[in-house]
Amino acid sequence: MGLSSALASAMSGLRANQAALSIVSSNVANSQTPGYVAQTPNQIEVTTGDFGSTAKTTGVSRDIDSYVQNQLRTETGGSGYADQMANILKQLQNVYGTPGNSGTLENALNNFTSSLQALSTSAGSSSAQTVALGAAQSLATQLNVTTKGIQSLRSNVEQDLGTSSQQANAAMSQIADINTKLQGLAPSDPSAASLMDQRDQAINTLSKFVDVRVTTDGSNQANIYTTTGIQLVGAGLASQFSFASTGTLSATSLYNVDPTKSGVGALTIKLPNGSSLDVVANNVVSSGQIAADLKLRDQTLVQAQNQVDQLAATMSSALSDKTTAGSAVAGPPAGFDVDLAGAAPGNTVNITYTDTTTNTQRQITLVNVTDPAALPLQNAANANPMQVGVNFSAGMGAIASALSATLSGAHLSFSAAPSPATATTLRITDDGTGLAKVNSSAATKTISSLTSGSPQLPLFTDGSTALYTGAITASGSQMTGLAGRISVNPSLVTDPTRLSIYSTSPVTPTGDTTRSDYLYSQLTNTVFSYSPQTGLGSASQPFTGSVSNYLQQFLSVQANASTQATALQQGQSVVVSTLQAKFNSTSSVNLDSEMSNLIQLQNAYAANAHVMSVVQSMMNTLIQAQG
Repeated sequence: MGLSSALASAMSGLRANQAALSIVSSNVANSQTPGYVAQTPNQIEVTTGDFGSTAKTTGVSRDIDSYVQNQLRTETGGSGYADQMANILKQLQNVYGTPGNSGTLENALNNFTSSLQALSTSAGSSSAQTVALGAAQSLATQLNVTTKGIQSLRSNVEQDLGTSSQQANAAMSQIADINTKLQGLAPSDPSAASLMDQRDQAINTLSKFVDVRVTTDGSNQANIYTTTGIQLVGAGLASQFSFASTGTLSATSLYNVDPTKSGVGALTIKLPNGSSLDVVANNVVSSGQIAADLKLRDQTLVQAQNQVDQLAATMSSALSDKTTAGSAVAGPPAGFDVDLAGAAPGNTVNITYTDTTTNTQRQITLVNVTDPAALPLQNAANANPMQVGVNFSAGMGAIASALSATLSGAHLSFSAAPSPATATTLRITDDGTGLAKVNSSAATKTISSLTSGSPQLPLFTDGSTALYTGAITASGSQMTGLAGRISVNPSLVTDPTRLSIYSTSPVTPTGDTTRSDYLYSQLTNTVFSYSPQTGLGSASQPFTGSVSNYLQQFLSVQANASTQATALQQGQSVVVSTLQAKFNSTSSVNLDSEMSNLIQLQNAYAANAHVMSVVQSMMNTLIQAQG
């Protein structure tokens, strides 16, 4: 190795030390900079063609664990989802209030049933009637307030969808812009490291709102997809969310895949190829804050509304509906005659029969549907009872024909009952094959008069005057949003004595507690079946219980859901914190390590400088010897 080669090697060493010193300096300066990833120099050996070799710095490496980084992004999306779910469900608990406190549904219902019991105890005193009426009004008001609270939460979530979409768009645009700047730059290029730090930060921000899967190609372009395969960023092109808010939501503002029928804000995504997708209909996102907002708006809070609507509907029907058993038909074929006269839209005929082949008992509910656009009614698989819609005013011939066609596999027969039955009487029997046996049939109708002679009382109304009958139209069920509209019958407000007097001919005797006893029993003892849309039970095995049982059950379910959401939030926070710490341990600047590196560089720099000094001395000696 000649002196010139030695000098060249020492000079290359100094240049490599200077480059490494610059990187150490950058690491130390950015030790507290969010998103900065520690860098190390890439140094290679270069042969000189003679003895020895020189050193060359070719770029920098970012100290990053890609596996942990991907896991952290996945869990960040889960954390964004869990945070939003826990936050909103906690607020929902505030809407329900603390059990046992005033201003809660539970307290209002208890006060109302207690007032009815006191009304019976006092033999219908006027003061007890006034108290019972006030308790009924308080209960209706509490249902109104609860609905307002639930819909306020839905409106807040709707607004957050717009905000989150904008933030996700900004992150995707930033990623695409950085991709463009990185084109042509190698990952080891020092000028690329800072851009890659910024891109990682933008991807981390995006992962809070949606689930992400990141792939990096050979040209250092980050391509981002959701876990369902929808592309969010492709090289220099970014997708964009678009949200068209409908403003304040109500109980009837529901999502529908048909944009013309949807009552909530439409969230779409325009892909880099120019096509647009409905985010909800195509399951574009499955995690992150946006996914949580969609679930809350379209499912969780809608179910919460269904629960209070079911409470309002069951209370109304329990007090106003009268069920009359059908008249037995000896046969053969055997069955029952049911009079449909006076049935309001939504009123029903319940049929119980046995499939003798399997010895299975089944139920069918015939629903009076006067809007043809609402037919046929939809049933979940294995629904029991199965709902069948038919217009009760269409005439017995048309009714029988429609039912025979719809229930052709049930081995039941429908026809107009012969004289002396009225023209509005429907006969329901087996079809004579022996494959079915009709066990019972009964018609349930809503009583509209305060003094019908029966203890049933239309105590609650839908709005100011309309009775709740369970009507179904093309726009939906009357039950939807009922809790927000329910009020006490204004005729009863005018004359509270009707809480005790149920007949004017003959006049109900003074002290008769038949009606108040009935009302109290209906709310506390009578068992009802509740829709699976409440989240309780299933289509084949719906939840059953008294009104009080039902209220306690769904409040308990909601409280458990909130507790579980909070636990998930806390668990997710621990996971994210652990992964972040693990990521930081390899990617963040370690000042102790940098100081150690600095000492090594200082020693190496001094050694290279000493080599140069020795070479210079030797060269001087050689020149002097030749002179």
